Amino acid sequence: MRIKSLDLLRQEAAQSGESTLKRSLGAFNLVAIGIGVIIGAGLFSLTGLAAANHAGPAVTLSFVVAAVGCAFSALCYAEFAAMVPVAGSAYTYAYATLGELFAWIIGWDLVLEYSVGAATVAISWSQYLTRFLSYFGLHLPPRFMASPFETVMGADGTAVSGFVNLPAVLIVVLITGIIIRGTSGSTLFNSIVVTLKVLVVLVFIALGWQYIDPVNYQPYIPENTGTFGEFGWSGVLRGAGVVFFVFIGFDIVATMAQEARNPQRDMPIGILGSLVVCTVLFVLFGYVMTGMANYTEFKNSAAPVAIAIAKTPYRWLGQLIIGAILIGYTSVILVDLLGQSRVFFSMSRDGLLPKAFSEIHPRFRTPWKANLLLCAFIGLFAGFVPIRVVGEMTSIGTLLAFVMVCVGILILRKKQPDAPRSFRTPWVPVVPVLGILTCMVMMVSLPGDTWLRLVVWLAIGLVIYFLYGRKRSKLRES
Repeated sequence: MRIKSLDLLRQEAAQSGESTLKRSLGAFNLVAIGIGVIIGAGLFSLTGLAAANHAGPAVTLSFVVAAVGCAFSALCYAEFAAMVPVAGSAYTYAYATLGELFAWIIGWDLVLEYSVGAATVAISWSQYLTRFLSYFGLHLPPRFMASPFETVMGADGTAVSGFVNLPAVLIVVLITGIIIRGTSGSTLFNSIVVTLKVLVVLVFIALGWQYIDPVNYQPYIPENTGTFGEFGWSGVLRGAGVVFFVFIGFDIVATMAQEARNPQRDMPIGILGSLVVCTVLFVLFGYVMTGMANYTEFKNSAAPVAIAIAKTPYRWLGQLIIGAILIGYTSVILVDLLGQSRVFFSMSRDGLLPKAFSEIHPRFRTPWKANLLLCAFIGLFAGFVPIRVVGEMTSIGTLLAFVMVCVGILILRKKQPDAPRSFRTPWVPVVPVLGILTCMVMMVSLPGDTWLRLVVWLAIGLVIYFLYGRKRSKLRES
């Protein structure tokens, strides 16, 4: 239950030199990082599933509910990020309020979100690349497009056993190289990618608006089937839990606090700005898509946008969307790897993980050894493990982190009410309490196997902490 003081955290944030991260990010860079990971392929797939199975056309309300739940947590994140501009995000905040054990739990939880999530996205990126290239008549060798445990269809229709998912490995290696070269180069690449995929979303909204059929909005909130979560207002809430996945990402902005030029001003802008921009785009996207086609047509479809596009003469837009998904996945992988290495950097600096994870490259000022180790670990998963085994990114871990951050604000306001705050969460304790309740409701609405995976992962983490981290904690030594 050792707590790391705010004074100690501020001293770490004020350090400079070759052993520290380079402060090169402005407000625009931070907003772009948030948008880069929030707008991914999930927008193009989960929106249709949430509409068809839970909310109907009211999936737009599900986006609003999820955004409001995020907003409560985002306001708490913004206060912490401005007060304690240190890498590590929720891990660091938990260390300052709840103690070392809770900090480890949150840090280990974020490891699951970022590293395994990056491997999963890389595998899916490889699958979309195959589909994209086939449109132009290009077919890569199927043995190098799947893991050894998968069977894929060749261009001639024959079944072939996979050897390694080479594109998935290569995209992880490529993104890692960009990250090691420096944060400013990474954010430039991310800004270009973000601009391209936001333009694709805007093109879909602008062209699709002309083909909205008002009949598809009737009824706007379909009548509940008698089962919780299947339409009605309970369906809107269940839909919010599903599309919450799409919003995951603004919290990664907080992991970059130690690389912000003016964190007291720019961190709140980056966190809240990316959330606002994406919420507006998501609501418009969901409104147009469910207006172009009836929500029942999206049943059991992982590509609902293709169904909506079929209602228009713009067939080329489907290929553009696949291109946007590829671009979107690229930026998601980049920001996941950035966030993961910064969490590891903080945990290693505190002695809870081996020292290699916090060693800084003398020229690029990035935690390059952490990046290389994570590249090898994630690359092996991406290349040799099927996507169904790696698993998909789930929102339960992030929701847990959000709850901890909201609790942390309540504790800090009680214990250190006079500590300097350049940004203050409004209406405390109302906002943190609503953040806790909203996130807990969405956690409860998630399937039981999601909870089981979280419990097993945290159990493994606790074993590592008590065998290694607890004994080597720098706070314990001091």
